Amino acid sequence: MRFAIIGGTGFYEASQTKPESRALRTDYGEVKVDIIQVGDEPVVFLPRHGREHSIAPHKINYRANIAALRELGIKNVLASAAVGSLNSAMAPGELALPTQFIDFTYGRESTFFDGDEVRHLDMTEPYCPSLREAMLNCALALDLSIHPGAVYVCTQGPRFETPAEIELFRRAGGDLVGMTGVPEVVLAREMGLCYASLALIANRAAGLGEGPISHTEVSALVKRQISVVRELFFSVIAAYDRSDCACCQT
Repeated sequence: MRFAIIGGTGFYEASQTKPESRALRTDYGEVKVDIIQVGDEPVVFLPRHGREHSIAPHKINYRANIAALRELGIKNVLASAAVGSLNSAMAPGELALPTQFIDFTYGRESTFFDGDEVRHLDMTEPYCPSLREAMLNCALALDLSIHPGAVYVCTQGPRFETPAEIELFRRAGGDLVGMTGVPEVVLAREMGLCYASLALIANRAAGLGEGPISHTEVSALVKRQISVVRELFFSVIAAYDRSDCACCQT
């Protein structure tokens, strides 16, 4: 299998066969995935928050998830994430491709390199340029509104951010704010996986919109737009044929 999708529910609707469920044991814990059909190709689907969306962002076992994909022989990872916008030019309902991240998480198991050997990983381009380009080209072909570059700020969660924090992130150069992008992207790079993230802008961040942020409203927008994300991911999987990438040479 070449591809894995990390994200929420809603992808199964386009599969003509019942997903095959698997439970994998890794050195970091058990991971449950489903194998879905995208055209004639089997694709791994990994629900980041669990099948019942019961795992909070700061409690996700990111290392087990990425290790499981590596054990399955996955080379390419397409990850979706609902985010808030710090940038007035990036509106709710639109899509964006993160190119950089700023990490404000703490206490998460964020590396596989925690043994006796000291290793320093280059993160000049944390997201796979080849997959990003493929995603952008497919989005334009589908006439989707997408921002080709964005700085993603990852916070600890599970609470939303304060307006003062949002102002800090905005002044630091952030465009988007979410809770799950790190250490997922870092661990994928450590495992030599090509990883690209698609951000679905669900709301204006705290202090930048009208009134308080409603989790219910955010979830409703994501549910309405998940078919767009699914169509884009499936288009990328069908069109992508590259087998060599610098990400795999880590």
